[in-house]
Amino acid sequence: MSPRADLRPTLAAWAELLRVSALFTVPGDTLAGAAAVSVRPHRSTALALGASLCLYEAGMALNDWADREEDARDRPHRPLPSGRISPAAALAAAGTLTGAGLALAALAGRPTLAVGAALAATVWAYDLGLKHTVAGPVAMGATRALDLLLGATATAAGTAPERAPGTGTGTTARSVQKRFPRVALPSAVLLGAHTTAVTTVSRREAEGGSTAAPLAALAATMTLGALAGRCRRAADGSRTGPVLAGVCAALYAATVGRPLLHAALNPSPPLTQRAVGGGIRATIPLQAALAARGGAPGIALGVMALVPPARALARRVSPT
Repeated sequence: MSPRADLRPTLAAWAELLRVSALFTVPGDTLAGAAAVSVRPHRSTALALGASLCLYEAGMALNDWADREEDARDRPHRPLPSGRISPAAALAAAGTLTGAGLALAALAGRPTLAVGAALAATVWAYDLGLKHTVAGPVAMGATRALDLLLGATATAAGTAPERAPGTGTGTTARSVQKRFPRVALPSAVLLGAHTTAVTTVSRREAEGGSTAAPLAALAATMTLGALAGRCRRAADGSRTGPVLAGVCAALYAATVGRPLLHAALNPSPPLTQRAVGGGIRATIPLQAALAARGGAPGIALGVMALVPPARALARRVSPT
């Protein structure tokens, strides 16, 4: 047997542990944050994106480490209970990825490191304690909101005063850095609310049986889609941004709405899991809608380009 054949099961186990198909939902956080502050992405944005990817994967590894006993009972096929990956290796990966994420955030500047540290703390608090409490879905929503703010902060902090739109010649870099992330808060709230709704449904994906959670999530996500699709016309009169925001918001509503409705009508474990998967995939068109809403149609189209590979990989590696 070739060394490559020996390595293949190990790589497959790590891909499953880290939910690599869900990674395609991460770049849009950073890019939507950059769009919200109306600054073109640059080096600091790329560093924030790298930090975001590392912290996301750290959360995935830590999640399975924390749930290893529960998974042994409900999901014995998962990498840890099946013995394909050891708990020590998963915990080490979570720690290493967290350190790498914070190091990348630090390279983007102190403001970015501060947001990155808050994101890392929220990820660890969720996985190690908050997940099974009433605060769990809100904590998970906060991680997505902070991830978008990470991109906004890095993009704003790495922008020279003369590159900041709508500012006078006397504007200092410090005032620009303070003002921009605040502008990103509405987008962060919308993204965080979506994640909170999907996480609430996911709490019953193993046993099913809940009609209320999918119905509540359906109502919430339809409202979010309507809000995300609202976009003012650009100063030059262009309708590209508003039209694209509306299209992406409609795609978001279609992606998340249908599986949630099915889960509400028949709250079986398979349909509930499908609703959670649909909610995860719907993150991408929501991010695109937020980017278009922020006046960055090019970024929105770039984010939407992640949909096909995300769907293709999800057929091989479950995002949940």
